[in-house]
Amino acid sequence: FYLEAGGQVSDAGTISGPHGEADVTGIVRVPNWPRLHAVRVKVGTLSTRDLVTAAVAPSVRDATRRNHTATHLLHAALRRVLGEHVKQSGSLVAPDRLRFDFVHFSPILPEQLREIERMVNEQVLRNTAVVTEVKATQDAMASGAMALFGEKYGDRVRVVSIPGFSMELCGGTHVRATGDIGLFAILSEAGVAAGVRRIEAITGLESLRAFQRDRDELARAAGLMNTRPGELAVRIGALQEEAKRLAREL
Repeated sequence: FYLEAGGQVSDAGTISGPHGEADVTGIVRVPNWPRLHAVRVKVGTLSTRDLVTAAVAPSVRDATRRNHTATHLLHAALRRVLGEHVKQSGSLVAPDRLRFDFVHFSPILPEQLREIERMVNEQVLRNTAVVTEVKATQDAMASGAMALFGEKYGDRVRVVSIPGFSMELCGGTHVRATGDIGLFAILSEAGVAAGVRRIEAITGLESLRAFQRDRDELARAAGLMNTRPGELAVRIGALQEEAKRLAREL
């Protein structure tokens, strides 16, 4: 099971033995052990020296993978659109969303957000294979791999790259190819501290659900206004002007 690190949340799943099964509720880092698994027994019992199977929930891990690789694409796109001063200052990679904090000194313009979103989705559609390699730290840095500021690295590091677009030092889980990510959609962009901005985004089935929800809501609103979705803004503007006129007359 992946232990939460680098902004990526821990895996979920089950541990099952000959006499029982438990849900894994958390992964814990402790001295002198690789990791401990916090569990909730749901069937039977688990005993010392039981031979057990630890099974990671594939849907949760796959969703997390999509968001992690999308975070790397987002980072690279931000640097291309806003400038190379952009540096990661925090992140969250979860199954249902990604959150990326970065150094930048002004709000991102709507057209810039659209370009960033387009650039990431272009890389998704190219379905480029994601490459992971273990390299000597000096070699990785010399090849241009992005590293987290202030992070301490050993003699050898894991490099995750989308050839021609992104290369970062990373120990997290990633998709096999960028096409596995599905639609990348930005939800919000805001300032969280002086000189630090935050983008929240979704991928995969979460972005599909958001698209379907927004499409249905737009269709309902257009129905209430007795117009087509593409003419909704014009119809609302006309109603607002009519309401103002009637208020003045009243």
